[in-house]
Amino acid sequence: MAFSRSRLLYTAIRNLTPLSSISCNKNLHTTACVSSDKSSADKKRKCTLIPGDGVGPELVHSVLEVFKAAQVPVEFEMFFLSEIQQTLSAPLEDVAASISRNGICLKGVLTTPDYSRTGELQTLNMKLRRALDLYANVVHVKSLPGVKSRHSNVDLVIIREQIEGEYSALEHESVKGVVECLKIVTAARSQRIAKFAFDYAIRNNRKKVTAVHKANIMKLGDGLFLRSCTEISKLYPKIEFETMIVDNCTMQMVSNPYQFDILLMPNLYGNIVDNLASGLVGGAGIVPGASYSPDCVVFEPGARHSYAEAVGKNVANPTALLLCAAKMLTHINLQYYGDMIRNAVNTVLKAGITKTKDIGGHATTDEFTIAVINNLHSQ
Repeated sequence: MAFSRSRLLYTAIRNLTPLSSISCNKNLHTTACVSSDKSSADKKRKCTLIPGDGVGPELVHSVLEVFKAAQVPVEFEMFFLSEIQQTLSAPLEDVAASISRNGICLKGVLTTPDYSRTGELQTLNMKLRRALDLYANVVHVKSLPGVKSRHSNVDLVIIREQIEGEYSALEHESVKGVVECLKIVTAARSQRIAKFAFDYAIRNNRKKVTAVHKANIMKLGDGLFLRSCTEISKLYPKIEFETMIVDNCTMQMVSNPYQFDILLMPNLYGNIVDNLASGLVGGAGIVPGASYSPDCVVFEPGARHSYAEAVGKNVANPTALLLCAAKMLTHINLQYYGDMIRNAVNTVLKAGITKTKDIGGHATTDEFTIAVINNLHSQ
C-alpha cells in the first residue's frame, strides 16, 4: 500500500513541477553572494530534485506547491532514487551527473534497507556522497518561533566529515562469529573538514569551533583527527578553538547547548549528534541541512528519518524541507524567494494555529502547506 501511494505521489510531483531553466551558482562551502531584491531572479535556474523514500514525495509535493504559489524561477530535474523501490530507481550515475551539471540539489531522505536483503555494505547515500565528494555535512540547529522545547534560543552548527570514518563500508567476518570493521581516518580529509569548519565560522560570523572526538580511547584514529583540527586552528587565531570528548559533548548539549557555536566532528559522531541536537529544538521535522563538495551542494533534512510509517497519512511536517529549499534559493542568488518562504514558515509556526502533530498540533501536511502559501506575501 505504501508503495502505491509513493508511486502516485511521485507521478503527481512530475505533473506538478511548474517552472524552467538554466545553470546554478556552484559557490563552495557557504551561502553565495546574494541580492535581497527580485531583480536577480530574471533568469530561471535548473536544480536536481530527489524526492526520497517514506514521506519524502509528500514533503517534496509541499515544497513544489509553495514554489508554484511564490512563482520561484526554478525548474527541477527530478530523479526517483531508492534502495527500497529499486525497480523504479534511476541509475546512480545519471543522478550524480545531473547534480554535477546543475551544481545544486534538493533531496529527501533515502531509507537504508536491511543488509540481509541487499547484501550491499555501501548504501546509496554513501555511494552518492563519494561519487560527488560531498565531504562536508552542515546542520544548523536553531530554535524556531512557536515550537516548544526544553531549551529556547538554541543556535549552533554541526559540521560533520561524511566520507570516511566508520562509514567506510569495510567490514568482514574473519571467522564465524567475529566481525572486523575498519574505521578509516586520514590527515588530508581531517584537515579538509577542519578548514571547512573554520572558513564557515569566518563567513558566518561564528566565534568558536569545538572539535569533538574520542581520542582518549581511539588514540590513533581520533588522535589523528584531533591533531589535524588543532593544526588547522592555528591558521585562524581569531576563532576560539576547544576540544571535547564525544560522550561529554552529548551530556553538555542536553544540559547547556548555549556553550556551543560550531561543533566539528568525524562521521559517526556527527550522525548521532545531528539527531540529538534536532531533538533539542523540536525534532527531525524542522531542522534543515546541506552536504557540500568542492563543486556542488545537496540540501537535505538535517536529521535523516524517512518516516515510512506515516506514508499516505498526510501528517508529516514539511518545515525541514521547506527550510532546505529556502537555503537552496539563497545559495543560488534567489534570496528574495528564500526569505519569502522562510518568513512564511516562521509566521505560521509563531502563530501556533497550524502545527503538525510532531510539534504539538493537529494540522495535516496539506493544511500546513496551505498556511505557508497564505503567508507568502504577508511580510
